[in-house]
Amino acid sequence: MWQVVVPIIVGVVALLFGVFLGFIYRKKTAEKLKGTAEQEAENIKEEARREALVKKKEILLEAKEESIKTKNEIEKEAKERRAEAQKLERRLMQKEETLDRKTNSFEKKEEQLQKKMENLEQKTQDAEAVLARHSQELERISGLSAEAAKDLLLDNIRNEVKAEAAIMIKDIEAKAKLDADKKAKDVLATAIQRCAVDHVTETSVSVVQLPNDEMKGRIIGREGRNIRTLESLTGIDLIIDDTPEAVILSGFDPVRREIAKVALEKLVADGRVHPARIEEMVEKAKKEVEATIREEGEAATLETGVHGVHSDLIRLLGKMKFRTSYGQNVLRHSIEVSHLCGLLAGEMGLDVTLAKRAGLLHDIGKAIDHENEGSHIVLGAQLLRKHRENEVVVNACESHHGDVEATSVISVLVMAADAISAARPGARRETLESYIKRLTKLEEIANSFDGVEKTYAIQAGRELRLAVIPEVVDDNSMTLLARDVAKRIENELEYPGNIKISLIRETRVVEYAK
Repeated sequence: MWQVVVPIIVGVVALLFGVFLGFIYRKKTAEKLKGTAEQEAENIKEEARREALVKKKEILLEAKEESIKTKNEIEKEAKERRAEAQKLERRLMQKEETLDRKTNSFEKKEEQLQKKMENLEQKTQDAEAVLARHSQELERISGLSAEAAKDLLLDNIRNEVKAEAAIMIKDIEAKAKLDADKKAKDVLATAIQRCAVDHVTETSVSVVQLPNDEMKGRIIGREGRNIRTLESLTGIDLIIDDTPEAVILSGFDPVRREIAKVALEKLVADGRVHPARIEEMVEKAKKEVEATIREEGEAATLETGVHGVHSDLIRLLGKMKFRTSYGQNVLRHSIEVSHLCGLLAGEMGLDVTLAKRAGLLHDIGKAIDHENEGSHIVLGAQLLRKHRENEVVVNACESHHGDVEATSVISVLVMAADAISAARPGARRETLESYIKRLTKLEEIANSFDGVEKTYAIQAGRELRLAVIPEVVDDNSMTLLARDVAKRIENELEYPGNIKISLIRETRVVEYAK
């Protein structure tokens, strides 16, 4: 039994001793770790204190630098304010000195003026005394009082004036009778000129009414892109000024102006104004104006009773509605000449229908003389021959200004009817025709240069706007082209003032996503 118990007891004792030794070892290890941790904590604290001191020094240094900078700025600002205050003080002192000098000057002038007033009063009193003595002396010499002398003098003057007035009236009446005929002619000429003014104005300007003034800004667009697009597409100058709810379209070509007017009215009604929409509306306006031209041509043939006219000639007749000659509407003039030719032919027993046809078509060349070289007589005769019109009609067109000899009585009637229609008071005005010819010549000169795609004369001929082909004219060549156009205009035209020449070079690429 002891053999079994003794090993057990020894094992238990050894186990307890091992546990004791392990406890002691763990305790020493824990104390050692504790010391190491405390040492590390002390090291961390010391490092933190050093970093805090460094950071504190940096902050203090930055604060010191900031305070020095702020102090310098404040001192600089204070110095500037002191300098400004000193400057203002000097200016005030100068003004005060100037004011003192002016005050002293005014005081001296006031004293001088006071002395002059006293002298004037004294002289006035002396003059009144002298006048009184003279009046008394005159009354004593003449034996009349002042009132009686005044009445006598007035009676004599009145009688003399009556006699001179009677002579003057007779002279005026005689001169009026002699000049009556001349004055009547002057009055008629003045009345005719005044009568033509409004009509001439209507042929070069159109007005588009707007629903409100806000629409003006939308028409102009961002940085003026909308108005530039509309002007470049139509060749018409848009004048947007202080006129309430209105835009003025200015241009010498009435067809372009009508297209611009229709397009602008459509844009205003639609409300969407941007370059793409403007292009769309301009194309629609061109189609509408083209339809209007054809309708007006057909209406002219129906009104005059002239039938069987070629469709191309009908279109050109309608185009003449937008053309003026010396301030007179060419289509209305042609219709009037047609009626007059018919009446004259009827009185003389001639072919009324042929006479009306010749009268209606005699100025057909004016529909294309803006785009083609040559007079309207030559162009008109070429058109009529091209469309196989009667030779009498062709001769009437060629001879109505005496350029070609008349070969028929109807040609003479057309000449007479044309003169009658043009001779109406206020019917024509020379200045408008010369004005249109000058603008047309401007565009012709610009179009003669290589690389010029489109040309528009705007601002009453004060500006010539050229759209050039980007592939032909580069940026450097534009300056030379503008100078060449200016020199050509200076050599070939006479014009008032200056003409501005603007070149526009634009490259546009369009693609569609499908």
